[in-house]
Amino acid sequence: MDIRSKLLAIADRYREVSELITDPAVIADMKRYVRLNKEYKDLGPIVSASDEYEKTIEGIDGTLDLLRTEKDEAFREMAKAELDSLQQRKAELEDEIKVLLIPKDPEDSKNAVVEIRSGTGGDEAAIFAGDLYRMYTRYFAKKGWQVEVMSVSESEVGGYKEVSLLVSGEEVYGFLKFESGVHRVQRVPETEAQGRVHTSAATVAVLPEADEVDVEINMNDIKKDVFRASGAGGQHVNRTESAVRLTHIPSGLVVECQDERSQIKNVERALKVLRSRLYDRELSKALEERAQKRKTMVSTGDRSAKIRTYNYPQGRVTDHRIGLTLYNLAAIMEGDIEEIIDALRMAENAEKLKSGLEE
Repeated sequence: MDIRSKLLAIADRYREVSELITDPAVIADMKRYVRLNKEYKDLGPIVSASDEYEKTIEGIDGTLDLLRTEKDEAFREMAKAELDSLQQRKAELEDEIKVLLIPKDPEDSKNAVVEIRSGTGGDEAAIFAGDLYRMYTRYFAKKGWQVEVMSVSESEVGGYKEVSLLVSGEEVYGFLKFESGVHRVQRVPETEAQGRVHTSAATVAVLPEADEVDVEINMNDIKKDVFRASGAGGQHVNRTESAVRLTHIPSGLVVECQDERSQIKNVERALKVLRSRLYDRELSKALEERAQKRKTMVSTGDRSAKIRTYNYPQGRVTDHRIGLTLYNLAAIMEGDIEEIIDALRMAENAEKLKSGLEE
């Protein structure tokens, strides 16, 4: 199917969906209504580009007709200049439409569970995990996303052993999914008297939030333990056994949540994280199968892969998957990570486009 045939089919579907979302029967079915509304919103930019593309082709055809009949040389020169402009715009629109036609991953529109854990490097790794937490939460604020702390384990020296967040907003997982992996820091720790550069690491896992439709959990498969929530150094932050540990017996996955004083709320939050981890397992299998079919630079499957280095002495950040190096470390650690995320998303689209052309 050529590009114009695809666009005509999309325009037909757009008109069909626009009628469906005004149908009282559809409005009464909330799940279907939300799904169709999202489809309508996704198709809108493609239809707009398609309309301009058709007008541009009509303009080219009209200008060619004029050149075939017009004798006046001044008019012919003006028509030739117009034709060059229209043909250039046609080529630009074709490139834009190819990107718009790249199939979106259905998970991209989901909220995300972001888990940051200290890795190799002892105390310095925990401090770096805290720095990443600050970097991400500042970025989330810039995007206008909502952040809910699901669980936290503080380090005695500052920073975090582990922190888990639920991030809600528009296309959250689609923006954050490439942050999964090992983040490495190279800097002189404050406790280092000799001024030597140390290397330590923290791991980031970004999971698409799964709802009950995606993953059904049988509560008979869950072992629940309750305990007192504690802060850094074992200091109790409350006197009741409100903290919760859920063990999913079939998978062996364990989730703890102690941020809320209510045991019921902690159970709800822990189930959210557990459901997302189970969903992510299945998603990772699918990503591995996809990766075997075609080599991808920006894979989201291998969480043990070193993806980025933050070098403080040189003030640089390097993303190893796409070979991007930026010398604005201070701004990046303040949450200015749009350039990195945009570059990763563009690399993914380029790969999808190339794959589509090869198939």
